[in-house]
Amino acid sequence: MLTERQLFLLRALVDDYISTAEPVGSRAIAKREDVNYSPATIRNDLADLEEMGFLEKTHTSSGRIPSEKGYRFYVDHLVSPVLLTAREMQSIKKAFTDMYYEVEKVIQETAKIMSDFTNYTAIAMGPELNDTKLKHIQIIQLNAEKAIMIIVTDTGHVESRTISLPKKVSARDIEKLINILNQKLKNVPVFQLKTKIEKEIKKVLNKHIENYEQILSILDEALSYHPLDQIYYGGKNNILAQPEFRDVDKFLPLLNALEEKETIYELLRSPSSGINIKIGHENNLVAIKDCSVITASYSMGGEHMGTVAVIGPTRMAYPRVITLMEVISRKLTHLLTELY
Repeated sequence: MLTERQLFLLRALVDDYISTAEPVGSRAIAKREDVNYSPATIRNDLADLEEMGFLEKTHTSSGRIPSEKGYRFYVDHLVSPVLLTAREMQSIKKAFTDMYYEVEKVIQETAKIMSDFTNYTAIAMGPELNDTKLKHIQIIQLNAEKAIMIIVTDTGHVESRTISLPKKVSARDIEKLINILNQKLKNVPVFQLKTKIEKEIKKVLNKHIENYEQILSILDEALSYHPLDQIYYGGKNNILAQPEFRDVDKFLPLLNALEEKETIYELLRSPSSGINIKIGHENNLVAIKDCSVITASYSMGGEHMGTVAVIGPTRMAYPRVITLMEVISRKLTHLLTELY
């Protein structure tokens, strides 16, 4: 059980280290305007906090830095909400007011907003496929060999893909294909489209369309969705500008991890609702053992849709980032609910 003074000093040390990125000594804390304790008293309490595992001593300085246990205690018990400035709130409000396009553009812009406001790396994951259903398919023939397939989902996601047409396919066959697909696939979950085509639509196409086997092959490729396509970055290299990552042995593994969307997807997928914070080794990924990851979910119609995240050093400005994530999550949920 920490004393009131130890709680105060732990918070002061974490705040100072977050601000300066330099180990904090007892004399530095004693000089703070809100501190009335002597350097000796502070030194004794800091030694006790180190012994309890909340602080660590560096080899290059007599000062101390927070341990992962210290950061966890700070986040769970000592962080106080901060208010974003009126200008910041106005900027966020304007950014979301200007978003009137399809959902993937909204998610992509959200990642940029988060990175701009935190100077860390931001990631936004689009709607999970389990919650996404097909709304409409359109095929626009460009010439005898090429066409554009436009796919629209119930979440507002719009995607266009160039497809190759079988030889001698007629405009009438294309019209039949569009009608069959929209009749049979509307409201089918996106991840079930290929199965639905194989089990049901294949027989219908065989009856009504020539070269149906070639068309099936085209549909199989065109309707392939992968959740990795729904991951958007903002300020991917921002975190690499932090002083913690000047060491190439820390820099390269982190950079490689950020480039691997499979890794990021597994790291961020399906968190519990609200704000979630994982510090250092809590992320179960060696490459980001010196990072903290803060995630927030967003929803539409009360249903979980996706995740936004900020990745920064364990020396992250937690109060500000937590507040920003709460605001962004609410704004994103409100916007998507209004749009769709």
